[in-house]
Amino acid sequence: MRKPELTASKQALSREASFKDGHLTRPALISLSILTAITFLGNFTQLQLASALPTIVKEFGISFTAGQWLTSVFQLVMGVMVPLTGFLTKRFSTRQIVITSMTIFTIGSILSWQSTSFTLVLIGRILEAVGTGTMWPVLQITVFSIYPLAKRGMAMGTVGVAMSVAPAIGPTFGGWQTDTHGWRSIFLSLAVLGAIGMIASALWLHNFGETDKSIKTDFFSVALSIFGFGGLMFGFTNIETYPITNPMTWLPMVVGLIGIVWFVMRQLHRAKPLLNLRVLKVKNFTVGTAIASLSFFAFSSVTVILPLYIQNDRGFSATMSGLVMLPGAIGTAIAQYFGGRLLDRMGARPVALTGCTILFIGTVGMSMIGSTTWIGMVSILQFTRQIGMGFTLMPLTTWSLNNLPSEDLSAGSAVTNTARQIAGAVGAPVLVILMETFAANRHQSLGGGASTLIPADIFGVQWALRISALICFGMLTLVYFGVRGEDAGSGRAMSRMVMRHMHFVHVPGTASAHHSSSSKEEAEQKEKAAAVQMTTPAINTPADPKHTD
Repeated sequence: MRKPELTASKQALSREASFKDGHLTRPALISLSILTAITFLGNFTQLQLASALPTIVKEFGISFTAGQWLTSVFQLVMGVMVPLTGFLTKRFSTRQIVITSMTIFTIGSILSWQSTSFTLVLIGRILEAVGTGTMWPVLQITVFSIYPLAKRGMAMGTVGVAMSVAPAIGPTFGGWQTDTHGWRSIFLSLAVLGAIGMIASALWLHNFGETDKSIKTDFFSVALSIFGFGGLMFGFTNIETYPITNPMTWLPMVVGLIGIVWFVMRQLHRAKPLLNLRVLKVKNFTVGTAIASLSFFAFSSVTVILPLYIQNDRGFSATMSGLVMLPGAIGTAIAQYFGGRLLDRMGARPVALTGCTILFIGTVGMSMIGSTTWIGMVSILQFTRQIGMGFTLMPLTTWSLNNLPSEDLSAGSAVTNTARQIAGAVGAPVLVILMETFAANRHQSLGGGASTLIPADIFGVQWALRISALICFGMLTLVYFGVRGEDAGSGRAMSRMVMRHMHFVHVPGTASAHHSSSSKEEAEQKEKAAAVQMTTPAINTPADPKHTD
């Protein structure tokens, strides 16, 4: 890149310089593509180890509850990083944030690749999460700053592929890499991709928005959020190893709850909080954030539970585990794209109702899987679930943020993304622990023999999925009663749109039977039109269309 071009890339692009004549300008398109690709990489990394977890657990000789920290800690750290987005996007330029993030991500991937213990793998995952934790909020804020209100649904539906499709295809590639080259190859490929993202950002990424070097942040609140959410999760994950009365269980949970309450109270009483929770006073924003958080709670746990069922209980390979989940990625891409467009036309309510209904039906069907279920049916049910997620998550997120004034978009984005990441981080260990508890109780009731181990495990998977189905039903109820008001739309709007696109087929056998009545109706219409022309003054239309009086 020539020096003048590099200097130009460091200058912030305004909305006028980014979006002209209904389209993105070339610099904005390139920059938005880089941001989307990097966000895709971060979300791809988030669940890429899902199919590899059974292998990693066996290699290091740890429990599965400890192993699933490789996915849960990623979401937890991302949840802690998101509140910093408001400060980072105002204090530093887009290029500074992205290049630094990709550098940290690459270092973390290299560390996990070369690790000799589970602890080093976990530290590498934490660095990866730190590197990608701000990317989705930065992309979200950029889209809202560039696109006008009427185009945001389509835009968010398009870039939302990075949010929803990447975690779905991550287990597929992770499973294939584990079977062919070992789980360490996953981190090697991530290190290479991170380096490419870092170079692309340095060469072609433009800045968006202005920076203020005088802004400071509340790092004590950051510490509170780490101790709060981290302590709560640590206590939950220890339930499998220690009884609830053991200090290793209840003490971290108490510390976590105190930290969370302290964090919330501090944010509400500070003039410039780390996480501006005052945006939750906007009802529609709160409703959308609550539903999105529930969807992450239910969805993240299933992406951890399914590989266990497919590999440990059904005896399939990690590659097959990933392939079973791959069609869901296609379903999410389709639903994200059309869901965004339907949001712009009809509003969030009908689209989200459709999505939650599909998600609920798919999860109920998934809870019925057994030891002889055709593996293709599992893939179909997961495809159905992810279609529902695509029609639910992005339209509701866009609608909820649209209810905020423009000056609160950064705060709103930080709040909703923090809530979703924390819900996903907590949801996975909670439902995994419930699954293992159900399985252990079932195993004892069946006699505790080796022959009853797999049936007991499947019983635990079924009940974890039933709990997930109840959560999906709660989402459906919240959408039905809570998603109302401006820009929410209605079911009637969807019905009218469907009717406009319906084509009625005339059956030849009935054409003659209606011919006479149709002719009479046409004659009556002609007579009425003639009467109107006789009673209405003539309007002289100029021959030249450009002529005006």
